[in-house]
Amino acid sequence: MAETKITGQGIAGFDWDALALDGYSLVQRSEYSDRYEKTLTSINEKEVVEGTVIAITKREVVINIGYKSEGVVPVGEFRYNPELKVGDKVDVFVEVQEDRFGQLIISHKTARMHKAWIHVNDVLRTGEIITGYVKCRTKGGLIVDVFGIEAFLPGSQIDVKPIRDYDVYVGKNMEFKVVKINQEFRNVVVSHKALIEAELEEQKKTIISGLEKGQVLEGTVKNITSYGVFIDLGGVDGLIHITDLSWGRVNHPDEILELDQKLNVVILDFDDDKKRIALGLKQLQPHPWDALNADLKVGDKVSGKVVVMADYGTFVEIAAGVEGVIHVSEMSWSQHLRSAQDFISVGDTVDAIILTLDREERKMSLGIKQLMPDPWENIESKYTVASKHLAKVRNFTNFGVFVELEEGVDGLIHISDLSWQKKIKHPSEFCKVGDEMDVVVLEIDRENRRISLGHKQLEENPWDVFETIFGEGSIHQGTIIENKDKSGIVALPYGVEGICPSKHLRKEDGSNAKVEETLDFKVIEFNKEAKKIVVSHTRLFEEGDDKAPVSANKTASSKKPAGNSTAQAVKNLNQNTEKSTLGDLDALSALKAKMEKGE
Repeated sequence: MAETKITGQGIAGFDWDALALDGYSLVQRSEYSDRYEKTLTSINEKEVVEGTVIAITKREVVINIGYKSEGVVPVGEFRYNPELKVGDKVDVFVEVQEDRFGQLIISHKTARMHKAWIHVNDVLRTGEIITGYVKCRTKGGLIVDVFGIEAFLPGSQIDVKPIRDYDVYVGKNMEFKVVKINQEFRNVVVSHKALIEAELEEQKKTIISGLEKGQVLEGTVKNITSYGVFIDLGGVDGLIHITDLSWGRVNHPDEILELDQKLNVVILDFDDDKKRIALGLKQLQPHPWDALNADLKVGDKVSGKVVVMADYGTFVEIAAGVEGVIHVSEMSWSQHLRSAQDFISVGDTVDAIILTLDREERKMSLGIKQLMPDPWENIESKYTVASKHLAKVRNFTNFGVFVELEEGVDGLIHISDLSWQKKIKHPSEFCKVGDEMDVVVLEIDRENRRISLGHKQLEENPWDVFETIFGEGSIHQGTIIENKDKSGIVALPYGVEGICPSKHLRKEDGSNAKVEETLDFKVIEFNKEAKKIVVSHTRLFEEGDDKAPVSANKTASSKKPAGNSTAQAVKNLNQNTEKSTLGDLDALSALKAKMEKGE
């Protein structure tokens, strides 16, 4: 018996192909294999094919695509189709023909996405209307499932009117148009508003073609702003300006209307293209002025609410849509105008008197001060001529000071009535605003509401005394304090200043007197009305007068003999020359009295 040798290739010399365990010959087996291969569908990886559901379990769906093996897909990929059953045709995407276990790997979800992307691009190109499922809300809009693709629906594209609550659309099926696709990031944007606009476009054309001024239409409040309200007229928007909402004052349109409110409006105007339409609401109601009491007249008392404030006055609503203006000058009898806010505030209820009433122009002016007594009615009895009063400085002019005696009663102190002696260039040199001054009434003009006042008249005119002291020819000691306009200003006794022309400043030695030099001077001119004293030093030696100083009382004595008491009073005043001023009226008055008595 021959020895059988076994090698790594099997039994040496054994013909395995000749062995037919299944009863088929090699030729038959080849023939049947070819037939089997022809029954299988030819598939390629990474493509979408159609399959048939042959089994459904709790976790998987078995699908036959006509290949050597069936594919298995997680049941979760069919959540969108709860009615799936055995025998249904579905699309699947071939991931791998055979994995390392010989298993076919397919995906229904990928197939849907693949076909959906192709479909959504076709829809964008054709403008086809599609249906999608609103899955959830996101920032700025909604997420919509379209053919298995998550598309974005912006809030502005949900409807033609602003949407305030996006959640009401979640879980609903809606129709859309694809408006934009980002191929790089595979983002899809859809719009529901585009469908509505298309429908409204025809309505809009119809409405615009029939627009006429004065036409009344029904509309819906679409948007409210601080300046007005936008009304949807059925595809066409119009604006009711805040001033056309009501005949009365409106602070904000939301006081009158609210969103989504339906109302009738009247067309006031529109542009040539009829794209801007001005609407009115108040025009559909009677004007309040037409319903105003016909018996109301000038002088009547009315009551109203302050609705608007301004610096120059205030507006008072005496009836809905009927307002009167109160100028600030009609709020007080005072002539010092202030801001209206000093008297009343918005929301106050005030009584007033009708001053003017124009029904045609629909204007009315009111006054508050007319309800208070006019201080000028009994002005003569309260402020008699020569009576003395305390007044408050209000303001200045170049010619005087305006003072207030009481609320509504002002008077003027002319600059010449401020002081007997002091030369005042501007009233601000004498007093300041807010000061209180004693005044005396000089004259009253009731008709023109003017009172002339004086301040210096409260004191005796010192020039009456000076007339007796500084008579022409009298000699006084003085000090040159200033050179001005070719003249020297000389300080004389009692605070009086004299004028010494340059030619009269020459001294006996031929030199001219200088500032701060003290000399004797002779009065060569005394003008009481002009309050002017002209003196000369030169006249003392030119006319041969004594060179020795001659006091004022000596000069006065030569003309009007006086007793020792008068002479002593003059001497005392001379000794206090540096301290004496025009305020020493009591001493001067006493001096004058004594000199007159001596005479």
